Amino acid sequence: MDFLELKNFLDLKVDQYNRPDFITNDPICIPHLFKKKQDIEIAGFFAAILAWGQRKTIINKCRELMERMDNSPFDFMLNHNDNDLKNLLQFKHRTFNDTDLLYFTSFFKHHYSTSNSLEEAFLPSPFESNKTQSKFPKVSVEDSLNHFRRYFFSLEDFPHRTKKHISSPSQKSTCKRLNMFLRWMVRKDNNGVDFGIWNKINATDLICPCDVHVDRVARLLNLIKRKQTDWLTALELTEQLKQFDVNDPVKYDFALFGLGVEKQL
Repeated sequence: MDFLELKNFLDLKVDQYNRPDFITNDPICIPHLFKKKQDIEIAGFFAAILAWGQRKTIINKCRELMERMDNSPFDFMLNHNDNDLKNLLQFKHRTFNDTDLLYFTSFFKHHYSTSNSLEEAFLPSPFESNKTQSKFPKVSVEDSLNHFRRYFFSLEDFPHRTKKHISSPSQKSTCKRLNMFLRWMVRKDNNGVDFGIWNKINATDLICPCDVHVDRVARLLNLIKRKQTDWLTALELTEQLKQFDVNDPVKYDFALFGLGVEKQL
């Protein structure tokens, strides 16, 4: 396939998958249960972090988690008491357990006690100092993810085991789950899948979530040359996708993921 044929093919696949019926069988259905911005952020964050394994299992475990929080995650984070925390005990999905969950809860309580949005947690301090300006400075997603991990584990006595659930470019990780979460929060389109409720990170700067399906299809289409799959691979893929749409490269996540799941190539 030449450049134009590949672009047209991927654009068709974006149109096929980036539509409301995609939501039902994808973890993004969890934040779509909510209307309040902070509920969407918290539910979306958990859905992204727990997004490994079969999608049906992921969705079921996320629904269970929301029920343990009385389907009001923001209120739960701010106003829970010790007795409420008992509802979180024995929760488990893969290697994520109640120890991790209790620390996540502590972090959210800490963060939302001083901030109105989780977006602020992804903004390095030089950005914070300029947040009163009418034009926001450019935010590097790489810097954002490295900053977020440092901030996330800035509370005293965080469980060392929990660190494996929050990746960063400094660890050479593809950061698939966090990049997916950022796509959900940042991308603005008219199809009702991604939320686009954050405004300080630009869609053109997002990095494509590089999961096994995306990685496999991208290699088949010669969009990835790098042998290993790491942060540099995610950057390489995103740069290739920017040739098709510099303003919204990660929309092609829908095409690559959809092709991979349905094994169309």
